[in-house]
Amino acid sequence: MGADVHEFAARAAFIGIGATAVIDLWALALRQFFGIRPLDWGLVGRWLGHLPRGRLVHESIATAAPVHGERALGWAAHYAVGIVFAAALIAAQGLPWARLPTAPPALAFGLLTVVFPFFVLQPGLGAGIAASKMSRPGQARLRSLATHAVFGIGLYVSALLSAVLIRS
Repeated sequence: MGADVHEFAARAAFIGIGATAVIDLWALALRQFFGIRPLDWGLVGRWLGHLPRGRLVHESIATAAPVHGERALGWAAHYAVGIVFAAALIAAQGLPWARLPTAPPALAFGLLTVVFPFFVLQPGLGAGIAASKMSRPGQARLRSLATHAVFGIGLYVSALLSAVLIRS
């Protein structure tokens, strides 16, 4: 049993970090080639920093008081969430899937994770449910869906790599 727990943790960390890095590369490419600015993880850190103070929803996170270390907090949370999502995928599919991954569960799960920004993060930052308060909500929703589809691809590719690099 203990070996499975260690393998689960190692695979979840590897796959989560890898998939999150894939979406960061995606964001970098969008910025470089299309001028699309990525999410500012410092603002996510600011939002997280206000949670212990009882503030879940902001009118605009950009105008909220800065929080010490918000950029580092945001980036750490970004990767931690990637690991938690990878762990949830492995828990749902089982270690056999992680040892011999297939694309459909990873892609479907990646798309499913868009629920989190639509119903937690965007409202918390002041963008409304599913970016409803943004100037171009449809465009913002499509970008979120595309990013989470890329996350699903990252889950699959990272799981393939983990299958080669991490022995059961």
